[in-house]
Formats: sequence, structure tokens, C-alpha cells
Amino acid sequence: MLEGMRKVSQGWAGRIFMGLIMLFISLSFLVWGVGDIFRGFGSGKVAEVGKTEISSDAFRAAYQTQLQALQRQARRSITNDQARAMGLDRQVLNRLISEAILDDRARELGLALSEQEVGKSIINDPAFAGPNGKFDVTRFRDLLRDNGYTEQTFAREQSRSALRQEIVEALVGKLNTPTALLEAVHRYRAETRAVEYFDFGASAAGEIPAPSEQDIQTLFEARKASFRAPEYRKVVYLAVTPAALAKPENVSDADAKALYERVKGQRFGAAEKRELEQVVFADEKAAADALAKVKAGTSLADVAKEANLEVAALGTVAKTDLFDKAIADAGFSLTQGGVSEPVKGQFGWALVRVGSISPESVKPFEEVAADLKRDIATERARKTAMELRDKIEDERTSGKALADAAKSLDLSTNLIESVDATGRNPSGATVDMPERDALLRAVFASDIGADNDVLSSREGGFVWFEILSIDPARERRLDEVKDQVIATWKDDEIAKRLTDKAVEIVAMIKAGQSMEDAAKAAGVELKRDDKVRRSEPSSLPQGAVVRIFGLPVGDIASAAGEGQSRIVFKILDSVTPPMEADSDVMKSLGDQLRTALTEDLVTQYLAALQSHTGVRINEAAVRAIVGGDTGSF
Repeated sequence: MLEGMRKVSQGWAGRIFMGLIMLFISLSFLVWGVGDIFRGFGSGKVAEVGKTEISSDAFRAAYQTQLQALQRQARRSITNDQARAMGLDRQVLNRLISEAILDDRARELGLALSEQEVGKSIINDPAFAGPNGKFDVTRFRDLLRDNGYTEQTFAREQSRSALRQEIVEALVGKLNTPTALLEAVHRYRAETRAVEYFDFGASAAGEIPAPSEQDIQTLFEARKASFRAPEYRKVVYLAVTPAALAKPENVSDADAKALYERVKGQRFGAAEKRELEQVVFADEKAAADALAKVKAGTSLADVAKEANLEVAALGTVAKTDLFDKAIADAGFSLTQGGVSEPVKGQFGWALVRVGSISPESVKPFEEVAADLKRDIATERARKTAMELRDKIEDERTSGKALADAAKSLDLSTNLIESVDATGRNPSGATVDMPERDALLRAVFASDIGADNDVLSSREGGFVWFEILSIDPARERRLDEVKDQVIATWKDDEIAKRLTDKAVEIVAMIKAGQSMEDAAKAAGVELKRDDKVRRSEPSSLPQGAVVRIFGLPVGDIASAAGEGQSRIVFKILDSVTPPMEADSDVMKSLGDQLRTALTEDLVTQYLAALQSHTGVRINEAAVRAIVGGDTGSF
């Protein structure tokens, strides 16, 4: 909360700019790191940056605030171990270090902000404005008290933040994107080339004979690493999901029909729509008098005109589209062309008229009853899943293995005999498992006997796992992978023959043969693409596009195609439209480049300051706050 309060209360407009810069600084630290790491600090501080200290309390508050924000975003609990795996501890500490470096630099430069300026910034901060839009001293003091600030400490933090902003703005505040850079990027993005091309596949390589034993042995020895067996793990897991626990057969028809009535228009077809219009009168009597005239044969439009009132068209709407329930009920109780009795709506007494009616068109209940019952049962099972999670965790806490914990609750575990980090078994088949990506990452970050955290599934379920055994990566023998080696040898031979053929064709075209005749000789179709760009999808693979833009107009060459195919092409033309500096596209590009330049300058500046200032981190204090091994900062 304290950290969030400090961010919110940075009032004037430049703080937005400063926030972006601090993000860049934080990211840049992950690239170039901080140095002079050592142990042996007192427990009250996590780092020293020059003469500036980062206290354990400040780091703990910042870390917890960021962790809570991450949990809200993910909508699930995140443990310290998971947060460390994401690098959250490093990100938070690096941001605090970057701020401390700027604080130390401000001190060296003798920068200061008067109490009057600090006070003015606080008074003008919208975070402290009351209902009248002006500074509210009671709100100000309440917020400070709730977030652990005194007026003095908050003012000091505001002053530090402003001085950091001044330093960074002095460095990059007036930075403009160079025109030469804009033009270069424009040329790169906008240049369009026209090419003629044709491609030929593996069949053009002819019959590939079987390799000799010596060929097989030679290839195997040269690429032995590519034929290594990856690490495989034997895993037992327990998945408790609402879908698996759901019992649609226990859902009554009445419950399913109730859900059907609520959602049928949105899920199973189109709801009834009506063309409605209304006239609002001064009071109930005026509306009743108007209705009498309508019943006597006068149109509602003429009655409204006579009373100098407007006929308001509500459009062709579904009943749920109308926010005024009384008007909706009246309009959808009439027959086509009918006019309602006086209705007390939100804007006064009204008459409602129905024009055309589009009846609802939905699937009958019988067709969708099974789906509805499954949905209801799945939603009900979420509570059961939560209850089972607590019971399983209790069983595991008591020391039971996962299989025993599941058995005690009449649940069944699943066994994966062997899986690698890509989710395949030794035969190369994909292994079926719940929450595939998350479970694989967790399995290969764990070890035998480790107490693993439960994984949350997307639909509100849970997955537990244990590592039973690990088969380390190893070099395979030739007899184990001989078929793979032979297939690789044949692929290499096809690629060599196709490359030689492409070189031969290119030479013939350069000697005078036309592209059309060359394509006919190869037995393929000549194609043309006049809109080849570097940054847009094309009829050509990306590798060929890169080669096309690396050669001059008029050149003829070849490139790898899809799969084992080769492409022969001729560059016919190149067009680059003039740059329109005032267009929205170029202004947006200029902003993007300015941001990138800003990030680069700030990164270099902070790197120089860090080398000059010196940074020391108390790893023991960091571990005490976030747990585990922090690794190298």
C-alpha cells in the first residue's frame, strides 16, 4: 500500500513521463546487472548505492505491493517461489536501485527543491482532491495515515521523486527523433519489390539411393549431439477440475430451463426484437387524454404533433436493450401496431407504440439441455474442487505421498511413464496432460522428493504432481537411432541436389534463358508478386524475402522455400513511396523511435552512474524477505 500510495501521489504531468522512464530503467538493469555483490550487511538494509541506503522495510513494502498487483492481474495466489521464478524480486530491487542511483546523483549535484514547491505539488495533486475538486486536507491526512506516511516523510519522498525527474528530463526531455533515422526506418518498412519466381520440391532431386554404412557412421559421428536422448521424467499427477467433478445427471430440468430462459437469446439464437417509439407527456392525465384520441382513430404521431411533443424512436431493440424496465415491459406486451396504456417511465408518463416485430429465433430447450446441465454442474463443481484442494493439502501436510492422499479421498492419480521437457515420450508422441505448459515447466523445475506447489487450472481446478524418477540426458548408440540417421542423410542429400539444381538454373537464366522457359524446363509454374515487403505477409517465405531485399533490382538468385523446396527468383522493380512526415503513421513511428532512443540513453547514463557510484547488495537480507535463493543480481 505504501508503495502504491507513493506512486499515485506523484502529481504533476511530468510524473507520467518519469514512470515510463523508471520502467525502462528497471528493464535495463535486468540486462546489464549491478555489481559489487557481497554478504555481511546488517539486516536493516538490502543494498547500498553510493551513500544512499535501501532499507529492508522499503524493499519489503515494494515487493509485497508488486506481488499483490501481480496476483490481482493473474486472479490467483502466487507464492514467493513462483514470484522469484518470474524474477519479481530482481525487478523490484533493480527499480529501487535505479531510484537510489538518481537520488545519489542529485545529492552530488547539490540539487534541492524548496518546501514551497513541494507543498504546491501536493496541493495540486488530484489524488488529494475532495468532492469539489480542490485540495482536501482531511483526505490528504487520512491517505497518509492509512499508508504509513507522516507529512514529513511523504514530503521528502515527493522531493526525491521530483529531483529524479529533473535529472532524467535534463538528459532526454527535449529529445527529438532524427529525420535521417525516420527516413531510414520508413524506407525499410515501405519499400515494395516486384519479383518473378518459381519453386521446385524434393521430387526434382530424383531417386535418393540408400547410404552406405560408412556414410551412416560418418554422419552419426559428426552430429552425435543432435541424436542425444533428452532428459526424461516419470511423473504422477492428480488433476481435480470442475469439468471432471461435474455431474450433469444431478441437474434438474427446472434448473436447466431457468438458465435457458436467461441466456437463450445470447447463446442459442436471436432474441425477439421490436421497433418501438414513445411519446412522453407532462402527467398521467395528459397521457390518458392522448390515448383516448388514439383509440378514436388519431395516429400517435398526430396526437404528439397536436400537443407539440416529439415522437422518440427507441429503435429496433431486444427487451434487454432497454434500461427503462417499465417501458420495456409495456412495449413487449403489445401486438404489432398497438399503443400501450399510460406508463410511468423514468422520464415521465409515456405512451409506447410497437412497429415491426422480429420474433425470437432460438434452438429449442431439448436440443441444448445437455449443454446447459453440463454448464450448471461444472459451475457447482467449482466449490467441490476448492473443498478437495483443502483436503488434499491436509493429507499431503500429514506426510502422505500424492497417490496415497488421492486414494484416501477416493480419487485417482495419473502416471506419465516418461516425458521430456517438450512434452513428448521416447517414441516422439505428444503426452496428454492437464495445464500442459504450466505443468511441464513445474515438472522440469522440480526434483525427486520435492514438495511441489499445487498448480491452478484455467477453469478453476487444481493439479498436483510428484517426480518419481529422472533419466538423465545421454548420448544414444548408433543402433538406437540408425533410422533417424538414415533419414537425416537423405534429407541432406535432397537439399544438396536441389541447391545444385537451383545454382544451375540461375546460371542459365543469367546466360540468357528467360524465367518463363526456365520454369517450363523445371516443370513448374512461373509466378509473380508485385507487393513484397519486409514487414508484411507475402506469397514467399520470410527467408526468401530477406534474400530478395539483400540484392539489387534486376538480380537473379535462389533461396530456400517451404520444407525442402528451393525458389529461383528475379527482382523486377523496387518502389519506395515518399515519406509524409505529418501523417499519423509517421508521427506514431517518431514516438516509438523517441521512446527507444530515450531508453537507450537512460540505460547508458545509469550504467555510467552505477560504475561511478557502486552498488552493494545484502543477499541475506533479500532472502529473508522473499525466501529461497536470490541467485545473482
